Amino acid sequence: MTLLPPAYRWLDEVRPLPRMVEAARRLYGTIETPGPADNLLILDWAREAGLSKGYSSDAVPWCGLFMALVARRAGKAAPAKPLWARSWSRFGVAAPQASLGDVLVFARAKGGGHVGLYVGEDDGAFHVLGGNQSDAVSITRIAKTRCIAIRRPIYRVQPASVVPVQLAASGGISANEA
Repeated sequence: MTLLPPAYRWLDEVRPLPRMVEAARRLYGTIETPGPADNLLILDWAREAGLSKGYSSDAVPWCGLFMALVARRAGKAAPAKPLWARSWSRFGVAAPQASLGDVLVFARAKGGGHVGLYVGEDDGAFHVLGGNQSDAVSITRIAKTRCIAIRRPIYRVQPASVVPVQLAASGGISANEA
């Protein structure tokens, strides 16, 4: 497994980690292949998630694909049309406050959206573990003002780790996750 940045290594010590975060963590560091070639691992994700008809290249935005794969591996049902980031605003149940493992849906300035998993927050931004963030599975800060939905996976027994996590603000704030 790729080592997390120092500010996020605490995630590797959390037990129990929400299953979607655990599945996403295993994929941290996966990188999109630059240029016309494709990362075959990302294309395999589409097959595993049953979405190969709608996904043919890693140049296609893949944050929704990443989330569909993570949900599947965690035993959660993805929403209809999971490749569309904003479709995730119908996933699970609405949550009044973001907590570890929640799905966050963001608006983008030029339309469309972005989706990823909450791993923490600072005063102005959510810290998001997601796919297609700078063409990789990474953790990035996204302005809270862009968040349009906070959705919690449905748990039979909610892990004790599903709590808000306050982190230090470090690094830039993403304006375009692709």
